[in-house]
Amino acid sequence: ETIDDYIARALEGREQGHMLPLVTRVDDAVVGCTRFWKIDRANLKAEIGHSWIAASWQRSFVNSEAKLLMLQHAFDVMGLIRVQFQTDELNAASRTAILRLGAVEEGLLRNERIMPGGRRRNTMRYSIIDSDWPAVKAGLMARLAAPRS
Repeated sequence: ETIDDYIARALEGREQGHMLPLVTRVDDAVVGCTRFWKIDRANLKAEIGHSWIAASWQRSFVNSEAKLLMLQHAFDVMGLIRVQFQTDELNAASRTAILRLGAVEEGLLRNERIMPGGRRRNTMRYSIIDSDWPAVKAGLMARLAAPRS
């Protein structure tokens, strides 16, 4: 998928009402992108995903701050009761980042999809639910308030 395809699909999803793409900026430079998708208003849930952060900003405040703002919007504005995350079982960096947010690992979806080239992907699923949100929010705010090295 090209960057043009990525952006076009995100904007099309926004127009259809099931995606909300967001850009992450630091000092007016785009350093990442993420989105709400699989927005299900009837069941008060959504997924956060299709995220990327420039290598120079990974393991910095950027992901925590972006996800804190998104989760505040999800739980405090949209009134969601569940936000889920999924990633490839082989993507150790994403798995670690999701757990660092305070999400709960729910399990492994075996052979969840066929990847380009034919590899069978196992997908890890995580969630934050409304009863988790106060502790998750406090943890993210404490991390972001800590001095940055």
